[in-house]
Amino acid sequence: MKSILFVCWGNICRSPTAEGVFRKLVAHAEREDEFDIDSAGTISHHSGQPADSRMQAAAAKRGYRLDSRSRCIEAEDFERFDLIITMDDSNLRNVKAVDPGGSAEIVRMCDFCTQHEETEVPDPYYGGNAGFEQVLDILEDACGNLLEKFPEK
Repeated sequence: MKSILFVCWGNICRSPTAEGVFRKLVAHAEREDEFDIDSAGTISHHSGQPADSRMQAAAAKRGYRLDSRSRCIEAEDFERFDLIITMDDSNLRNVKAVDPGGSAEIVRMCDFCTQHEETEVPDPYYGGNAGFEQVLDILEDACGNLLEKFPEK
């Protein structure tokens, strides 16, 4: 089983959306038994909260469900997950700073993009609706390519 953790700052916009997009792609490919998928944040401020309502609305329009609850990344995650995928360079630095030397590979989400030139998934929290749509566009590109990195069993 391949285990993947998506990480952003508060775990209420980008990382739960990446989790939701990737879950749907995996389900559509009928490969749920091959993946352990989760999301987390680098801060605990929103712990226990659902995804931002604006992000949920934008995702629902595209057929994605964002069911996870916010949580902060933990030391155990660096052993539990094979791949920890961060949404931007700040998240990458923060994750690497708390890495206790686990076995997880830590990479950036946009490293999987082929249709978008962004190097970071922008935080839509303080912007308008277009920001949430942009996040979805980038994550659909990246998650589709991420799934292709793992050949079917």
